[in-house]
Amino acid sequence: MASVYSDLNRPPLNEHRLQRALMVPGVGFGGHSIAALRVLPEVDSTNTALLEAADDGAPHGSVVVAESQTAGKGRLGRSWVAPPRSGLFLSILLRPEVSAARWGWLPLLAGVAARSAVARAAELEVSLKWPNDLILAEPTDGESGSASSPAASSSGLSSDAIPDSGYGVGLKLGGILAEQGGTASQPCVVIGIGINVTLRADELPAPHATSLLLAGAKVTDRDTLLRALLRSFGSWYVDWADSDGDAERCGLAAAYQGACATLDRQVRAELPGGGRVFGHATGIDPEGRLLIRTADGASTPIGAGDVVHLR
Repeated sequence: MASVYSDLNRPPLNEHRLQRALMVPGVGFGGHSIAALRVLPEVDSTNTALLEAADDGAPHGSVVVAESQTAGKGRLGRSWVAPPRSGLFLSILLRPEVSAARWGWLPLLAGVAARSAVARAAELEVSLKWPNDLILAEPTDGESGSASSPAASSSGLSSDAIPDSGYGVGLKLGGILAEQGGTASQPCVVIGIGINVTLRADELPAPHATSLLLAGAKVTDRDTLLRALLRSFGSWYVDWADSDGDAERCGLAAAYQGACATLDRQVRAELPGGGRVFGHATGIDPEGRLLIRTADGASTPIGAGDVVHLR
């Protein structure tokens, strides 16, 4: 087996150093602390590993980080593939004491936290695609219409040359997957987060993908990024939980809507059962669902599915 130091640009994470920095005994997942943290050299999926740990009684606020995933999970059954130590691959176990009707905000919360961490640590502006992909921010109306988008610049392609992947002219930097588990008496949610950090152009899994390295991030050190991400997530989670899951009251709704590139544009929602909804994305409802105004003027809430940004 090759040494973990065979690629000096991708050093391994230090579990003990991260534990000392992020764990505060007896506090649990509150403020800037977590209850337990493991860094695994290889795992099939961090979500699967943490769901199994939850069944064995793992505490709220447990975190599993993997250097490599052999069966990483994406949304709608897709796989998440990346070279070892080329990104952040982690899952967070939550046992919210909040009405389950408001748990739909948790993946959106993770998106806001990840965006904030990337902005703070890597000095890179990204936006969110509902329900929670991280994409390179697209030019606003106030920017030059003749300039290539940041996504196009990072890939070396013009905007028109980027395949129509459902991201408009944006490129995918990362994704989030929430899965429920546990028992009826002790339910839980596991939030999986994956961010491409040092993938090179020849390692990208798809033409619409990118990485922090390719996007020109100021920092690509995974330790720094992971600390920023978990601290940001913890801070947002505490505010959300303290407001009893009220996304408006804790500021989460405003933060998400301000960062969401899906809103105020034409979209196509591909639903799990095979149906499709076309229309204008107008907002996010109190349960975290995307609202689409269709041609007949009706407002349709979308709670699950794949949303395509139409050009």
